[in-house]
Amino acid sequence: MQASWKESIYLQREELARKLHEPLAQLAERCSPVWGDRAQLEAVLLQGFAEIPHCSFVYCVGTDGIQICDNIGADGIVPGHFARDRSQRPYMMEAVPAWGFLLSDAYISIRQHRPSLTALQIVRVDGIPQGYLGADFDLRNLPVTSELYEEPGYWRQVKGDPAIRSVVFQQCRVDSPLDGNIAQALSILDELLTHRGVFQCQIHFSSSQATIWTVDDPFRYRILDHEALSDPDICLVFPARAYPQDATIPEEKMQAILDTLQALRLTDPTFYLRMASINIFNGMISLTFSCDGSHYMPYDEFLLKDTAFWF
Repeated sequence: MQASWKESIYLQREELARKLHEPLAQLAERCSPVWGDRAQLEAVLLQGFAEIPHCSFVYCVGTDGIQICDNIGADGIVPGHFARDRSQRPYMMEAVPAWGFLLSDAYISIRQHRPSLTALQIVRVDGIPQGYLGADFDLRNLPVTSELYEEPGYWRQVKGDPAIRSVVFQQCRVDSPLDGNIAQALSILDELLTHRGVFQCQIHFSSSQATIWTVDDPFRYRILDHEALSDPDICLVFPARAYPQDATIPEEKMQAILDTLQALRLTDPTFYLRMASINIFNGMISLTFSCDGSHYMPYDEFLLKDTAFWF
């Protein structure tokens, strides 16, 4: 089973903590005898910096969060950080576990405004905590060790703009140009999705356009306006492509999906479909209604629900 995005984050952080804990603990032990001597502390950090993998900067702070030396980076001492107050930074606000090592949650750095994280290791002198060895990491420099998560395949509902929901009973669907030609437009999209290499489309019923992505050029979208969706000749622009064998949505189900979208658009004048999307590879259908609520659901579950369910 593929991990969710939260589980992927956990696995990634677990692996990073495993790699960082031991070298930081060893460097913290070497900081202990010279704690309070800025020059010697910086010398120890200079010598040990290369031992911390993927690190941007190391430094030491007291228990009050005030830095007691300058930053140490790949190019040596970085002046201007001595006596810097880090007490209000996100990583200083987290509780360090009893074993003395913390890998912080990611945060946005002050200077470069980039996602970063910090590891803290308690420094003890004669068994008494005196402060922390800190190591900053730019997320761009950290290796990704966990697999990319898959989008979940269960039904999810997302509430939209409260301002739109509050006046939903005061509105009424106004026919768009696409509504007046909806059967032909959806037949064109059926051809594009099943025989012309389009693997994802977003149908904007209210603004009479569709945004499509093709397997031949997946990184760029194309917009089909009402004129294009009214002209079957548009299919000539896209080369014939066999329906992908690894698509989740079966080819023979596409017509039923599009017919259901048409019904959701036209059946009720108050609650009606504004936008829908289809992705044949992840098998999901998304729906956004006039109340601005959105639904994401597997195609087979979508086909099990008739208009009575929605209205």
